[in-house]
Amino acid sequence: MTDKNLSTKLETIKHLENGNISALGLVPIGSNYTFLVDVEYKKQIVKAIYKPEAGEQPLLDFPPGTLYKREYAAYLLSELLTWHFVPTTIIREGPYGIGSLQQYIQGDFETNYFTIRETQLAKLKTIAIFDIITNNADRKASHCFLDRTNTIWAIDHGLTFNEQWTLRTVIWDFINQTIPEFILTQLKILKNQLDTQSSQTIQLESMLTKKEIDKLNQRIENLLLFQRFPSPDKDRRNIPFPWF
Repeated sequence: MTDKNLSTKLETIKHLENGNISALGLVPIGSNYTFLVDVEYKKQIVKAIYKPEAGEQPLLDFPPGTLYKREYAAYLLSELLTWHFVPTTIIREGPYGIGSLQQYIQGDFETNYFTIRETQLAKLKTIAIFDIITNNADRKASHCFLDRTNTIWAIDHGLTFNEQWTLRTVIWDFINQTIPEFILTQLKILKNQLDTQSSQTIQLESMLTKKEIDKLNQRIENLLLFQRFPSPDKDRRNIPFPWF
């Protein structure tokens, strides 16, 4: 990340943390309550996506009231890996209580995983690995898109870090391929940070249970050991529904 990009990110974090939140409307997609909001700070407005804990619907395979923490944990992990494809995310109080607040990215919403996979192959491999280590149970095609500068983004990470293996994704293009060396290098750095409980990982670990962190470590270890993209399981559903 360049100094300019880092400065912009820090400014965005400060804006999200300190701005006044005004709900614009409910996003009609998804089972949980998600709001598009304006965040006003020093007479400047940034749009954001607000997902309050109070709007989370009960799930059989995730503890109640934890999805907003998983959104934030996914952002922290993307930053630790220096991949930066998850929009800037924080946790704070909003109009409907505590929840995640994520910078809204004005994307080209005619783009999705299937339209960009031929031109964004290297970046999509990092997202595929990210989904494996976060154990993403809901990687739909529309959760990957390009913005106006042709930058790729990945969103919607509430169903992540389950201690049970629940990977469901549309990204199965790399089955049994060797994981690129630059990805393995970043995984090694991340593993060392988790093992030593570095200052960078303490916040991530506070969002998850010890068992979830242990399983995260195990998934990273497996990728470093076998160094190949995994295959789908034969005895369960490996693609989310709906897949788009």
